[in-house]
Amino acid sequence: MPRYRLLLEYDGGPFKGFQAQADQPSVQSSLERAAQAFTGEFARMHVAGRTDTGVHATGQVAHIDLTKTWKPDVVRDALNAHLVPEPIVVLEAEEMSGDWHARFSATSRRYLYRILDRRPPPALDRTRVWWVKSPLDADAMHAAAQRLIGTHDFTTFRDMQCQAKSPIRTLDQARVRRVGQEVWLEFAARSFLHRQVRSMSGSLAEVGAGRWTADDLNAALEAADRARCGQVAPAHGLYLTGVEYGRP
Repeated sequence: MPRYRLLLEYDGGPFKGFQAQADQPSVQSSLERAAQAFTGEFARMHVAGRTDTGVHATGQVAHIDLTKTWKPDVVRDALNAHLVPEPIVVLEAEEMSGDWHARFSATSRRYLYRILDRRPPPALDRTRVWWVKSPLDADAMHAAAQRLIGTHDFTTFRDMQCQAKSPIRTLDQARVRRVGQEVWLEFAARSFLHRQVRSMSGSLAEVGAGRWTADDLNAALEAADRARCGQVAPAHGLYLTGVEYGRP
């Protein structure tokens, strides 16, 4: 049974997350309907990272097993034809070995959080950035973000409903930089806790606004107490930008 890797881009706004849910629109359900319309049979879609309601992706990875072998370009184009007019696009398709898995073979996941810090609100990107009215100090945010790198108990930045067995995670990258009128926060790790990126982004925004210092952020991290988390950044500013495979 041939297995296909799919590179996906989608606007998470219309969906209740990636994972299929009864009577709720989801990215997974849309992809599986498109695959069934293409092949005439149901096939389960497996994904590298299940994004939450409203979260976008520019580099999500999934895989699907089909009973018939198709050229990868045919798989890509057929799925896209059946996804119209939904805001989901298959950018690439590639046939993989049967032991490769979109989720379990992944060694790193990368996220981007976008903040627009200007007085006027966004017109075109209102559902794609977090708008804050006051300017943020991106350099201070970057300096504070370095305190998060490494292996820590991330309970403070873990959603109360997180189902992970352990709050221990290793954050490989935390970078904050200004890009035009926006502040971009970029994170990389093998895996993240539920709403960890949004929680870290919201707390770093407190640093950027001058309400927290880097020491305050570090103290919140070391407290391992969800009550010490700053504001949780809204979902619509978050993007899954890439998944890496190979040596961790």
